[in-house]
Amino acid sequence: MCDRRFRIYSQMNNVRMVAIALILVIGNQVLVPSWAQNTNTTQKETYVGDAPADPGEIAKDVSGALRPHAIEHVVRKVADWQLSRAQSHFNQDWTYAALYRGLIAASRATGDNKYEDAVKHASEQFEWKLGPRIAFADDEAVAQSYLHFYFKSHDPSMIAPTKAAFDQTMSAPQDVEHQDAAKPLWWWCDALFMAPVAWVELSTATENPAYMDFMDTQWWITSGLLYDPKDSLYSRDATFLDRHEANGQKVYWSRGNGWVLAGLASVIETLPANDPRRPRFIKQFQQMAERIASLQGKDGLWRPGLLDAGAYPLPEVSGSAFFVYAFAWGLRNGVLDRKKFLPVVRSGWKGLTKHVYADGRLGSIQPIGAAPGAYGPSASYVFGVGAFLMAGAEVDAFVSTTHSQAVLH
Repeated sequence: MCDRRFRIYSQMNNVRMVAIALILVIGNQVLVPSWAQNTNTTQKETYVGDAPADPGEIAKDVSGALRPHAIEHVVRKVADWQLSRAQSHFNQDWTYAALYRGLIAASRATGDNKYEDAVKHASEQFEWKLGPRIAFADDEAVAQSYLHFYFKSHDPSMIAPTKAAFDQTMSAPQDVEHQDAAKPLWWWCDALFMAPVAWVELSTATENPAYMDFMDTQWWITSGLLYDPKDSLYSRDATFLDRHEANGQKVYWSRGNGWVLAGLASVIETLPANDPRRPRFIKQFQQMAERIASLQGKDGLWRPGLLDAGAYPLPEVSGSAFFVYAFAWGLRNGVLDRKKFLPVVRSGWKGLTKHVYADGRLGSIQPIGAAPGAYGPSASYVFGVGAFLMAGAEVDAFVSTTHSQAVLH
């Protein structure tokens, strides 16, 4: 019988809050109890990743070049590795919802439907249901996959549970698990990736503008609380508004801002082209993109604490991948300046590929948490892999639509 023990991952610093992610380890697999994270309280312990002491060698057959063949090769390599390990654990949690976005994107990039088919099969097994908590963004994240499949088949059963849950939320938009009326519905910045795009897409699917209006209202309530226009960055939640790094700078979590920037790209892409709300979202996207690009490390990646990079020994791949995804999306859609952001994407993608191991493992991913924390080079978690696959597919799409390869190199 496997030895069971608890590990506490923390970033220790005398002047910063200790960020703790409590992880249950069974063998070399990491299982996260529901009470240790923002996840379904009724859900059984779920595999989300691991961090073996010996992950093997870094891949030698991977290139960070901005060429379709090279990009598609590494996307396939990482997707195959993750699918083989995670498919039997598929569930409706936010951790896997991010992976599903990545797997669907991997099928688009590689032309291999097996990744998307795996997500569709799981969605059917879930009977297209969300997580159990009403009005909780983490439990709505899986709706992004359901809506993807709905737009391909227009089968109303695929979105019926989502519509029912969203209707209930609109009728009483108070987070049922957090009854403090001073807190907005989406009180943590990660929520801006989890829920908003599904609200926009449901509005399109049902031709009901109420869902889009609701999303718009809730987004800017959250932004008003957590977004600092001077720094052009989001605090993770209100408890971080006055927390500081060892160097005196405010604590801005890399992955938290990655969730937001990727959420902005997704919302802008799904809003109708003539929607009068688009310019406001684009403005915030551009402001954040400028600031985040200025914080890129020499290795092309970002550290877990954005304004105190020197305090963290390793780059953080999940946040970095969300940034690269958003920047590549911005370039492909003409929202970001090519001269300024193409070098950021080139360096960022190259940096990400350096954390792929020979077997396809993607490392240097911070475990579940709410602030900059500690992890090792082998640490791999499904949500970070999802972000990487999204980034690879978006970089591939951008490269494939750029006619002159000379411009890219």
